[in-house]
Amino acid sequence: MGIPSELLWESPLKNLAASLGCGLRSRAPSSLPSPLICPPPRQTSRHFLHTPKMTTPSNLTHAAPQQERFLVLFDFDETIIDESSDDAVVRALPDQRLPDWLRNSYREGHYNEHMQKVLVYMAEQGVSKDSIQSAVENIPPTPGLLRLFQYLQSHQQDFELVVVSDANMFFIETWLERAGVRQLFWKIFTNPASFDATGRLELLPFHSHSCSRCPDNMCKQVILREYLAGREKERGGTPFQRVFYIGDGANDICPSLALGPRDTAFPRRDFPMHRLLLEMQQSQAAKFKANIIPWGSGEDIVDCLKKIMEER
Repeated sequence: MGIPSELLWESPLKNLAASLGCGLRSRAPSSLPSPLICPPPRQTSRHFLHTPKMTTPSNLTHAAPQQERFLVLFDFDETIIDESSDDAVVRALPDQRLPDWLRNSYREGHYNEHMQKVLVYMAEQGVSKDSIQSAVENIPPTPGLLRLFQYLQSHQQDFELVVVSDANMFFIETWLERAGVRQLFWKIFTNPASFDATGRLELLPFHSHSCSRCPDNMCKQVILREYLAGREKERGGTPFQRVFYIGDGANDICPSLALGPRDTAFPRRDFPMHRLLLEMQQSQAAKFKANIIPWGSGEDIVDCLKKIMEER
């Protein structure tokens, strides 16, 4: 079932954290230059006026072809959806905002820990599961992303879809199911979250790691490398033909560093991932192997994938 267009709106987003290791998913300044590698991005409205209903094909299976298959990895907040899911659920509070003492308790690199405290506070304030679920379901999709899902659904034999996000499982599955696209994804890598007997949403870290660039609860590069190795083994030693990573935030840089010269990083235009990749391109010390294609709408990504499919 699609998201009713009358429920979609703009909302303020978090301030950009300064380091690569932050867990915040935020907008960056909009004055950045961007290299033109694919066709120019389409002009799109910030309001998604027509939300197509996405249906999951009944013949979708997880028996992957052994050759000629692409892997597409998606971030969630501000990539699939057009804002932070954490910000959206906070608006379910009676005052629609966190108290200063709680906002100021955030420690850089420990965002998961901070959100655990936020969810405890929300439960104490009487915010119900239904209220949280409704807040998540009503988050608008990023412009053109449902069109991208339609394209990928129509070429499901060629693309394997995965979510890698520092949000949480309840938020992501709730939104994807509401949009009717959950079964398009082979795997969701995110922080575990479920409601306990008292109605409080309990959040846990995804894993521990030793990467100095990433938040303490999740390194997306570790996840990507392990997934690629596991799937190659399952596919009889056949690697993916190409890997595409679609993201927006500072924590999407680390997995992009694992991409090869035939792969593509799709940073959302003028967001932290885009800005940081531009800085890396300008630095002689930083070597980035993958192609970089900024996007403003999911339709821009569709145009690029169509071109790649034609040239394969």
